[in-house]
Amino acid sequence: MTSPTLVACDLDRTLIYSKSALWLEGADKDAPAMVVAEVYDGAPLSFMTLAAQQLLGAVKESATFVPATTRTQAQYERVQLPGPVPEYAITSNGGVLLHHGVPDAQWNAKLSALMAESCAPLETIEAHLSKPEFSAWILRLRRAEDLFAYAIIDRDLMPDSFVAELEELCAEAGWSVSVQGRKLYCVPAPINKADALAEVARRTGAASVIAAGDSLLDQGMLELAHVAFRPIHGELHDAGFAASHLRLTSVRGILAGEEMLREILAEVTAA
Repeated sequence: MTSPTLVACDLDRTLIYSKSALWLEGADKDAPAMVVAEVYDGAPLSFMTLAAQQLLGAVKESATFVPATTRTQAQYERVQLPGPVPEYAITSNGGVLLHHGVPDAQWNAKLSALMAESCAPLETIEAHLSKPEFSAWILRLRRAEDLFAYAIIDRDLMPDSFVAELEELCAEAGWSVSVQGRKLYCVPAPINKADALAEVARRTGAASVIAAGDSLLDQGMLELAHVAFRPIHGELHDAGFAASHLRLTSVRGILAGEEMLREILAEVTAA
């Protein structure tokens, strides 16, 4: 029996897209057919094209599909993807490894030990982000699974100097920083998608890994993969991230998600 191919995909702005991130160009009559991928408070929140939904279904039939998201488990569970629940899913940026929908206790214990050894406490980062002088652009501060902090921000009011200083402070504390849309993430270094994906690859005996993502929090995962994809939008695009095994889409927005799935399916079926 051949070893499985793992296909790990970020969700937001990679596979699924909010209304503000569709980036549809041209006449409305030429817009692709879309399906709702997430409902929040009784209203549609995230979308994918109908073609992307069908392509993802085909990918899941031919490979081991692993959603890999910075969303918490509860936020991830709102997303409606085609087909059965994946055997493995990476949530909370790698802080939670779901196996058949249940958090893996062994993985949690390993991360807890690593963070206690090498990272400043979460409360230290929260205290810094809660300083009154930052309140103009840090609108709401949240804790994810007691693992990391994220804030809803006003990017227009947030100075570049604040981000640079925060990155320096977090690096000294064993943490990383990422800005995605209206969210600012501060995450302990041991919590990352790459290590979680490597653990899934080890457990499944995968012969090859394909990955797709758009943010700085996806970079390690893309570097780990044998073949990687990113759209021409997002943090990685803005940073000019490139690698010999990395392929870029020709479009941005929701159609980029469809394009990546089409290319991923071609890779999987050719293997």
